[in-house]
Amino acid sequence: MTTTKTTPKKKSIWSSDEITNLNENYGTDIVVENGTPEEVKATQAPNDAYIVKYVYEDSVRYDLTRGSKVSLFDMYYDKLKQGLKSIEYGKGTIRPSLWGYKSPQGKKKKK
Repeated sequence: MTTTKTTPKKKSIWSSDEITNLNENYGTDIVVENGTPEEVKATQAPNDAYIVKYVYEDSVRYDLTRGSKVSLFDMYYDKLKQGLKSIEYGKGTIRPSLWGYKSPQGKKKKK
């Protein structure tokens, strides 16, 4: 008999509309939402990202987000009020201009 381990789906505090409008409203972007401390301290992330620690529904949560520290504070304070605990520098090593960069498709040469 084999057993399979299923990971529970992590509940998001942000609605899909809020996530799509974060960049427009606050100038921020969530890279990792509700991650473990190991996930948000990953080096394969932009070096301008911040680790946000907050309490939601009596559990400590971590997000890896991009934006200015003031914008991040405004965004999380508007959502959580008293639950925000800290905003710290992330451990990413990728330059922000290369984050999510995809090389352009070259034109096909005529023979």
